[in-house]
Amino acid sequence: MKDTNSRDVKTTGSGTPRLASHNKVLWITKAGILAAIATVLMYLEFPIPLMPVFLKYDFSDIPALLAAFSMGPLTGVIVQLVKNILHLLVSHTALVGELANFVMGSAFVATAGLIYRRKKTRGGAVQGLAAGTVALTVAGALINYFIMIPFYISAMGISLEQIIGATAAAGNTLVHDMWSLILYVFIPFNIFKGTTISLLVLLIYKKLSPLLHK
Repeated sequence: MKDTNSRDVKTTGSGTPRLASHNKVLWITKAGILAAIATVLMYLEFPIPLMPVFLKYDFSDIPALLAAFSMGPLTGVIVQLVKNILHLLVSHTALVGELANFVMGSAFVATAGLIYRRKKTRGGAVQGLAAGTVALTVAGALINYFIMIPFYISAMGISLEQIIGATAAAGNTLVHDMWSLILYVFIPFNIFKGTTISLLVLLIYKKLSPLLHK
């Protein structure tokens, strides 16, 4: 999974500003396309078995990871930011859900992108994605425990008992309190999400690499 399509271009004199401008346009174009794809994928969310209906799965982290691998971790974070800003058009959480998604997604792609930038091989990609999945899972546990669940309870008028009931209705009867909710719902959900998305990125990145590095 080594980047064989990217190369440094050195120019001097009057050619430098034109090259810089060209590279900037390319960056904006590629980042914009990936952000648009991520936004569409974020709208295409669906539930997964044993998880409460309010917890939805989507593939929108894939374009952000492709951006992080091909253009650097900061670009991946920018894609995460853009998709969440555009998702505000249908937000039902008064920005809180989008903020949580941005923080968690940024932890995922920034961690993966930073490791891959230092070791641009398939092994480096695997290490980055594995570490990114851990970062996603830890961030998800902390954000849901300290922000999201308290927000639903205080601002949305949804009790913890109702959340536990929704989990039981999905077939998960292991949840009885806040700790077990984090342990048996949010942690496995984010491990599953991070793992499946990582596998998909590993499958498609090499094939898309020539386009991403033009």
